Order: sequence, then structure tokens, then C-alpha cells
Amino acid sequence: MAEFKEDEVTSEDKELVSFVVDHCNRWRDHRNVNYLDKWEEYERLFRGIWDAADKTRESERSRLITPALQQAIESKQAEISEAVFGRGEWFDIVDDMRDPEKRDMQLVRTQMHEDFKFSKVKKALDNIILLGELYGTGIGEITVAEKKVMTPATQPIPNSAGIAAIGVNESKKFLVELHPINPRNFLIEPNAADVESSLGVAIEEYVAYHTIIQGMVDGTYRKVGITPAYDDMKLEPVQETGKQNQDDRVRVIRYYGKVPKNYLTALQKKEGQEVIDLFPEGSEAKDYEDLVEAIVVIADDTWLLKAEESPYMMNDRPVVAYQADSMPGRFWGRGTAEKGYNMQKAIDAQVRSHLDSLALTTAPMMAMDATRLPRGGKYEVKPGKNMLVNGNPNEIMMPFKFGTTDPQNFQTAQNFQAMLLQATGTIDSTSMPGQVAGGEASGAGLSMALSGLMKKNKRTLINFQEDFLMPFITKAAWRFMQFDPERYPVKDFVFIPCSTLGMVAREYEQQQMVGLMQTLGPTSPITPVLLQGIIQGSSLSNREEIVATLQQMSQPDPMQQQIQQMQMQTAQATLQKTQAEAELAMAQAQKAGAEAQAVPAETQAKLLSAASKNTADPMSQEFDKRMKLADRLIKVEDIKSNERISAMQNQVKIPQNA
Repeated sequence: MAEFKEDEVTSEDKELVSFVVDHCNRWRDHRNVNYLDKWEEYERLFRGIWDAADKTRESERSRLITPALQQAIESKQAEISEAVFGRGEWFDIVDDMRDPEKRDMQLVRTQMHEDFKFSKVKKALDNIILLGELYGTGIGEITVAEKKVMTPATQPIPNSAGIAAIGVNESKKFLVELHPINPRNFLIEPNAADVESSLGVAIEEYVAYHTIIQGMVDGTYRKVGITPAYDDMKLEPVQETGKQNQDDRVRVIRYYGKVPKNYLTALQKKEGQEVIDLFPEGSEAKDYEDLVEAIVVIADDTWLLKAEESPYMMNDRPVVAYQADSMPGRFWGRGTAEKGYNMQKAIDAQVRSHLDSLALTTAPMMAMDATRLPRGGKYEVKPGKNMLVNGNPNEIMMPFKFGTTDPQNFQTAQNFQAMLLQATGTIDSTSMPGQVAGGEASGAGLSMALSGLMKKNKRTLINFQEDFLMPFITKAAWRFMQFDPERYPVKDFVFIPCSTLGMVAREYEQQQMVGLMQTLGPTSPITPVLLQGIIQGSSLSNREEIVATLQQMSQPDPMQQQIQQMQMQTAQATLQKTQAEAELAMAQAQKAGAEAQAVPAETQAKLLSAASKNTADPMSQEFDKRMKLADRLIKVEDIKSNERISAMQNQVKIPQNA
């Protein structure tokens, strides 16, 4: 066995630990004073855990916790989860428009979906959304790891006839994982509005002792003499009524943020070299003079396990957070539990008072004369029990009753529940159908109510996408590019969410589309398009196949298209023939008119010619020349007219031959 030699604890170690722990202590005090008690009560109300501190009055005996707030939180979380993951692929990549190669974008998207599925990122996101609705802020830590993947395989045995060995193939796989962080385990500077603007953030939680030792063995952590210790139950991710498991656990602080560069430089100094004085007297500002982004891991506020500058190429912090409902200027958000807290307390107070009243009005009680009862008797009212008294029982014992319980208590509690749903922006899935069927909610009123709910859910969805989902995917892509460049090319990809409507919004939209289809009728050309939209918005596993079938059915038959084209060509030829015949008739009419006008002129010319021949006028010869010229002009016009008629006839014959 190799010798395990501890690293020397130097003064530089203590100074760096003091810097980080001092800031974390102040941040923790501010968080606990302002938020911790309420967070713990929100968790108890959500899980149905009773605590004496949650009493609404001192005389309260009932411990019932109504499920109104539980329903509101789960409904809101289900709406956001369905909106993010409802379409299967929950993010996409937009490549550079000038990049001619698009296959790299598709490859990266497919590989990231596969790696996220292997790392169970969707489950982690779902848990973070739940924590966000419960505490008002969803927080996740991004970690990188190289894990060994084992797959069953067969391998042929050399020099054997078709015999193969059955075994396991081992391969290494680089993973980017996401871990939900409970707000009670998270520390941040009170003045910061987000993770990046803070001096630093810290995650403190109990870690298994063997995990720390294994990190020392493989070189991840420094070798220090740490022992298991447990001293703070408030760091547990959930509240338990019994005793917490305290065995083999170590409280660890993982700090991601800025530290003075001199601290890290001093830790890297070799023996014999001069060490800079890190804490000169009277100079608090000197600690913040030269800050660098670093990762520091401390155990039990004493042992420095790890300290190094940020190893990530983008120098970013591996923590992502979002507010379920925005509170400007503050890091901690406002969740569904905080919105419905007051009404939940009112409902519990009303129902508990009703149950306490039932205990007094339904349980049998008896008033007795103590001076006339035998000594040592145990007097309890039970069926069939006999009581011994000294005298007439009618004079000694008398039933005692406090009256009746008011039946309006439950009605008042239901009114409080309606206020809780109004405050949280959720709906009561059990009473909504009855209200619609009973006529209490008209179509217009229901539409207005649901539209308001959808707008509130969309606001939370935008916060989750912009502040958490897209930053997480971007940081995960940076880590894939840095630590697994063979599978992920280093490029500046732009990620966009592929979210859709939540369940309530989707159901409401589909109802509207079905009503529109009924109004248009089956013969409308818009009906198939609406049907495709309904199928695409559904949660059917084979919706892509159904949509492809509908698109194929909507395409016309090729034979039908050819027949329609032939019919259109025939109609066009008929139209051309009709137009040519009309033009021919018009030309013939024009010719007839021209001939009718030419006959009288020709007759008159002949008469004049005959008359001129019988005279000895010297102008007669000139007149004959003019008459011959006029006759030739008439013949030229006749030839042109015949040519036009012949051209018209040829145009009529061409479509018929075609």
C-alpha cells in the first residue's frame, strides 16, 4: 500500500480559507435572517409536515394541512415542464448564415441531446423548476466528469470456428452534468442581482467522507488530515422529523468567484522563495485590488482541499439560477409558495377550527356530581359500560353538549381556496368542469380566465428560458468544446429554446381549433391545415407519422393533375378557335363592305370612260390614264383582303389539327 503523506498546512492556506469563510458567514447570516424560516415553512406546507411553529392559534388541536398550496405548486411546475419538454427536442441551434456547412450544426445538436439524455439533464431541470416554484429561485450547478461506460459485446475468438466470446466493452465518456441546488445550500452576496455580478457564490452541503478521501487519492483534492464531522441540520436538503444521518459526513464549501490573486500566487510559491504579505495592517482594500476568478473548496471551515484559477476557457462560473417570478434588484425570487402562503394559512385555520369544533360537538361528554360517585371509579362513556353511582342516576349524571358545528366553515374554506388559486395564477382542475357544465362560466368568461393564466405562465417560462435554460446549454457547449474537441467543433453557436404551450394553454388552443374546424366544415381547404396543427400540438408518440400521412393525403393525385391539365389545354384550344372564327367573320364582313363600296365607283368610272371616248376633248387621254390607275389600286386592295382571309382560315385549321 502506498504511503499517504499529508500536505503541509501553511499560513497561506489559512489566509485564503479565512477570506472565503468570512464572506460566506456574512452571506449566510443575511440569508438566514431574511429567508430561511419562511423557506422551511413553505417546504412543510408543500410536503404536509406539521410543526408546532405553524399553529394559527394557541388552542389549536388539529394538525391537518390542506393540499391547496401543494396543488398550485405542482400545477405550475407541470405547466412549465410541459412547455419546455412537450415537443421532445427542447433546444435548437442557429448557425452562422455565412457558414456554407450546416452538417456540423446538426451533428452538435444531436450529440448534445444524446449526452444530456445520458446525464439525465431533463430530470435535473424538472427538479430545478420545482425548487423554483417552491422557494422562488431555481439554482443548478454544472459539473464535468469523465466516466467509464460499460456495454455488452461479443468478440470472435482467433483460430476458432465461429466461436465468439461474450463480455463487456469499456469506454470513457465525457459528461456535463447538472445538479439541483436547494436555496438553503446556496450563498451569494446580498447586494448581487445575479450570479455573474456577485463577488462570488458558494454551495455548502454535507458530502460523504469516502468521496473526499477518493478525491485526495486521485489528486483532485489536497491531502489533509480531515475527519468526519456534523454540526448543522439546516444544511439538509429536506426536513425530517427524526434524527438525521450524521455518520461519515463532511461539510464542504465549494466557492466559485473572485479571490485576490496574491492568495493563489502565494500558494504556488516554492520553498525558499519570498512570500508576499497578504494582509498588511490597515489595508482592507488591498484584498480587492487584483481579483481573479477561481475555484476554492474548503472542508469544515478549516481545511483547504482545492484552490486554482478558473479552468474553463470562457472564465465563467458553473452556476446558473433564475427567478420564478421576477423581483427586480434582488437575487432571490418569488415563487408560487410565497404567493399562496397567506391564503393557505387561512384555509388551514378555517378547516382546523372546524375539526376542533367537531371534537367538542360529536364526542360524548358527561357532567357528574363528584360527591355522589364511588371512590376510585374510572368514569368513561363507552357503549355497554355500567356506571356505579350513589343515588338516582338522573340526578347525578347529565349529558353535556356544546351545540352544533357551523356548516358554513367549509364554504368559507372554499372561498379562501379560490383566492389562493387567484393569487398563484393556477386553476382548480376538479371544480372547473362543474362550473362550465353548470353554466357558471360562460365561453367568453372562460376564455378570458384562461388567457390570463397563460400569460402568467408565459412570464415564468420566459424567465426560465432566458436566465437558466439557454445559459446552461451555452455553458455546457463550451465545456464540451473544451474537454471533448474531437466530438464538438469549436464554433460560436447560438442556441434557441424549442418550447411550446403548456398543458392548459395547449388544451384550450386545441378546443378553439376544433370549434373553428366545425364552423368551416369538412370541405374547406383550411380544415386539413387546422387538423395538422391539432396533431402537432398533441402529446401522441407517433404524431410525426400522422402529420406526414395527412400531408401526403393533402397532395393531389398525379393522374388527376394530368387530366386537369389536358382539360385546361382543350378549353384553351377551343377558346382560340372561337376567337379565330370571330376574327374571320369580321374580316369577311370588312371585305364585303369594301367590295360594296368599290362597285359603284367602278361603274361610274366605266361610264365616264365611255363618254370620254365619244368626245374629241384633248383631256380624254389623261382621263383614261387616271381610270386605269384607279382600277389597279382597287385590285391591290382586293388582293390584300384575300390574304387576310386566308391567314384567318389557316389559324382556324391549326388548333383542329393539334
